[in-house]
Amino acid sequence: MDEEIVNRVAKSNLVSFDLEELYVPGERVALDMKNFLYQELILKEKDFREHIKNHNWKFYKDKHVAVLCSVDAIIPTWAFMLISSALHPFAKSIVAGTLQELENLLFTQQLQIVDWQKFQNLKVVVKGCSKVNVPVFAYVEVVNKLKPLASSIMFGEACSTVPIYKKRTQE
Repeated sequence: MDEEIVNRVAKSNLVSFDLEELYVPGERVALDMKNFLYQELILKEKDFREHIKNHNWKFYKDKHVAVLCSVDAIIPTWAFMLISSALHPFAKSIVAGTLQELENLLFTQQLQIVDWQKFQNLKVVVKGCSKVNVPVFAYVEVVNKLKPLASSIMFGEACSTVPIYKKRTQE
C-alpha cells in the first residue's frame, strides 16, 4: 500500500485569522484612584492634587494603564482627566476602566486597522488557541466584521473546527 498521504487541510481554501497577531505587547497595570483619596473614600481637591504632584509616574513608563477606583467613592470627571494628564508623558496607553476594558480597547484599535475586504467570499477559521489572553470581546468583534464578507466562519484549528456561520446562497 503505497498510497500517497494527502494533507487535505493544506489543500483546502481555508484562510486562518489569528487574533494573537493583534495582541499589543507591553505590561498592563491598574492605577487605583482610591490611593489618592482621603481615607480611601473622599476626594479632597487640594490633597488629590498633592498626591498627583508627589506620585512616582515613572513607574508607568511604557505600560498600558487602566485608571479605576475600586471603592464606592464619588469621583468627578476632572479627577480622571488630571490622572490621565499626569500619566501621558509615561504610559503607552491610558483608559478609564478596568484591565479588561483596557484589553478590549487595545484589541479594538488593532481590529480597526485590519483590511476586512480581503476576507470577501472566503472560508475563515478564527484560530482558537493562543499564547496570550485574547478576550472574548475580540472574538465577537471578529464575527461582526467577518459575517458580512466571509462565505463561512469557523472557530478552532483547520483540522478541527466548530462552525459559526455559513452564508446561504441567497444572502
